Amino acid sequence: MALRYIGTDNPCPNTNCPTVWVDDADNSIVIQGFKLDAETMAEVNATAAVQDNETVVRIPARMASVLRGAIGDS
Repeated sequence: MALRYIGTDNPCPNTNCPTVWVDDADNSIVIQGFKLDAETMAEVNATAAVQDNETVVRIPARMASVLRGAIGDS
């Protein structure tokens, strides 16, 4: 796997910030984000159960341009 860094949440108050990469092997998007609280996770599971090999993260809406960059739509 060769991850290509796309961008980090800006402004970021510390070094543990939402970040986006693209895996150049298969063009999948890899996202680091904030863990969901129990209430939000329950809402997610009510509509689409999260499997043991999956996770759900939250990133700020201001990172939309970073995600567009990850799919080549900058």
